[in-house]
Amino acid sequence: MFNIPARVNSSSLRSFGCAVSCVLVAALAGCSSGSENDTGSDGPLSSEAPIIHQTGSVASGKQVFRFETFGNEKFWTDAVRLQQGFIAAGVTPIKALQLGLSVDIEALDAPTQAALAAELKTDLSPANAPLLNDPATTVKLINANAVIGIVAKDSNGDGVIDITKGDKTGATCALCHTITDGSAFSLANGGSIGKRLDGRATHNLNFGALLATGLNSRAYYPMLQLALQANGGKTLGRAPTGLTPSSTEAEVDAYLNNPAFYPVGTFDDTPDGNGDPMHNPALFRTDLAAPWGTEGGIGRLDNFSNLVYTALLDPTNLTTAGGRAFLVKLGGAAAGNEIVDGYIQVLAATGVAGYPFLTASLSPLAGTEDAPLGIRVDDTKLIDMNAYLNSLQAPAGVPGDPDAIARSRALFRNNCTACHNVDQGKPVPAFIVPMKTIFPGDNPVTLLAVRTPPLNPILDTPGNIFDDKMAVVNASMRGGIRGTAMPLLLDLARKPNFLHDNSVPNLDSLLNPSRGPLAPHPFYLTDAAQRAEMATYLRSLDTKSR
Repeated sequence: MFNIPARVNSSSLRSFGCAVSCVLVAALAGCSSGSENDTGSDGPLSSEAPIIHQTGSVASGKQVFRFETFGNEKFWTDAVRLQQGFIAAGVTPIKALQLGLSVDIEALDAPTQAALAAELKTDLSPANAPLLNDPATTVKLINANAVIGIVAKDSNGDGVIDITKGDKTGATCALCHTITDGSAFSLANGGSIGKRLDGRATHNLNFGALLATGLNSRAYYPMLQLALQANGGKTLGRAPTGLTPSSTEAEVDAYLNNPAFYPVGTFDDTPDGNGDPMHNPALFRTDLAAPWGTEGGIGRLDNFSNLVYTALLDPTNLTTAGGRAFLVKLGGAAAGNEIVDGYIQVLAATGVAGYPFLTASLSPLAGTEDAPLGIRVDDTKLIDMNAYLNSLQAPAGVPGDPDAIARSRALFRNNCTACHNVDQGKPVPAFIVPMKTIFPGDNPVTLLAVRTPPLNPILDTPGNIFDDKMAVVNASMRGGIRGTAMPLLLDLARKPNFLHDNSVPNLDSLLNPSRGPLAPHPFYLTDAAQRAEMATYLRSLDTKSR
């Protein structure tokens, strides 16, 4: 039977729209008990209205999602110097796959496809697969825009893309949210080569190691784990010590390359100086999901996308007046100004000039969810991308024993529907689960008591990373609470681990009472056979599941 600490009264949970996490989210971020008298309908959840976002052209949105950088290639090339790092390190296609990058086979000409297909049938040694072991092939793949999420632009305007002759590479949403079907090749625990499958989470992308490949990973300073004097030199995150403006490139790379500090499949989406990389989420059927962020801080998908482009894919925007105001609002004057001033120091020390690089417009909605930094990229393109992401279908669930699935479905209906849908084709529940409910061991200390309303105090539970993501950036940005948003329970068979912080290795562990009553998501099945059947049920879920 389920072992649960307390019944959650969903009517007492304040509604802020349909909840799921986005850049930084993982499935099964939270679950709570339902009434034994649940009828199998969604009960109290059915009255929660989903957040509806505008939609535009699906065809245009596809191109935006895959290839639009809004000019951030100047940041990734002139600040991070990623493509220069690839060339200097001699990154081969095999090494790129080991980093978790994937290759769109359809972007390559027929002779290249044939040559790679022949090599992929070998043992991949340099003798038998010379192209796959040649750094020049990686350059060719980038020039062809075949490396998913790393987009090359004709920056010098000569009509030919060649990153060895002055052209630049930027980053798109596809980097973290597209895989391939592996029809040509799939590397265990790495990337793949095949046809694009947009919207799927890149569980094997080693973003930390990818960033460290750049010659100037220090340029990503605000998203690193920092030791701030505003916090007495202390640090918040997985690493025991934080970085400072004077940290060397080698020290920054050591942090990024350490999977204990920056786990594979995660991305740090909060420019708050905390080391809180969270697992990449799926971006399909976004009409079923909102608010965005593990913490539920952003209501509309286009607003979230705008924040990703303006703060994460070119963080030099944080040095502007609007960026400084955003960080001061989030972290308080001392910490916010320290991050910005430290970042400016880093950029100067590493020879970065001409920033910010992004092509964006000043917004009359500065300081709101629509334009937190006071700027917004092309709104038509954001709305078009909404339409494309809405249109992407979730993968089919993995079939299992029908009787086992039926038993677990009944168990799920009677114990989990105070938070989760039974019908996965409906929008996810429209509330934030309070931190104390999802994490009974939460015993936070106050790091900053006063922030501009509606922001709540900055709180952190020492010795546990689960709540680090919600310490500074949480749903109080929208007048909400500190807690977690609800995920889509889809494509779970591919997930390598669970909870947004990657802290649980599999579904059996998630449901195992050995984790203890104070652990995050302490909702368990005491019987091992029931746990196995529940895992089978959860892997079977898709939008047709009722």
